This record gives sequence, C-alpha cells and structure tokens, in this order.
Amino acid sequence: MRTGSEPTTARSALRARFWLSLWGLVWAIFGTAAFALTGRFGWALACGVLWLVATVDLTVILRHIRQGPHYQPGRNIPPYLPPKR
Repeated sequence: MRTGSEPTTARSALRARFWLSLWGLVWAIFGTAAFALTGRFGWALACGVLWLVATVDLTVILRHIRQGPHYQPGRNIPPYLPPKR
C-alpha cells in the first residue's frame, strides 16, 4: 500500500543491511591484511578506512535492531499511517 509518505515513514531492511555490512567488514579486514603483507600500504590504508566505516555502519545497524519493533517492525505490524494535514 502506497501512502505517499514513504520518505518519512520508510522502513529499512536491517537484516539485509546487517549481512551486507558484515560481508564488507570481512573483505575490508582481509584487504587490509593482504595489502599490508604485500607492502602496498596505500591500499592497506584505504581498506583500513573502509574497515572503520563498515564497523561504524554495523554498530548503527545493531543498535537499530536492538531498539525493537518501533524501528524494525515485523510482518504483523501494519504500516505507519500517513501524516494528517
């Protein structure tokens, strides 16, 4: 059901974001280690920054998941009502 208020009442697929963030975190760790061991420190630094970004994203996602159904509603919770004007 489309209400026209999706930007303000949209729900995020937090479980999908969690797994994608975890996948990115694993590859960033692997890239940092691999590039550091081969002596390519510029690429290792870039992967290290990506590692930091993925860690922060994963932390935010886990926080939102733990906040409960208001932020991650299940299938049995109906969509938010559109704002009344």
